[in-house]
Amino acid sequence: MPSLIKQVAHTCIFARDLDAVESFYRDVCGVPPKFDFKRGDDRIGFYLDFGNRTFVEVFLKGESRFEDTNQINHICLETEDIDAFMANAKAKGVAVTDKKLGVDHTWQCWLADPSGVKLEIFQYTDKSMQFGADGAICQVDW
Repeated sequence: MPSLIKQVAHTCIFARDLDAVESFYRDVCGVPPKFDFKRGDDRIGFYLDFGNRTFVEVFLKGESRFEDTNQINHICLETEDIDAFMANAKAKGVAVTDKKLGVDHTWQCWLADPSGVKLEIFQYTDKSMQFGADGAICQVDW
């Protein structure tokens, strides 16, 4: 069977101090934010571009809708056919959410591995913010 996953798309981490985490990745690793997440005027996170379609998503701890983990929230895997992935998972008896278009204009669905590790499955679109201009704002609706 051909691989239904292309690569890891992003890992989501929580930060207690967004500015300190941003400074670390910018100044130590040389990776400035690609875009910010905001709720209204409040900056609650940002996206880091590590090249080759590999990203790290950072949210201020306490500002994400996901609060049942420690620092690593989930792993996101990229697919080129989210519908085929979902059909395969369901055929194997794995519970998977419906797909939805995320606030960053990327298709996503969610499931968990047998240990409970949350997996987000991504299919990029031609409007996905990950490939737009640096410094954009992704306004969250949750």
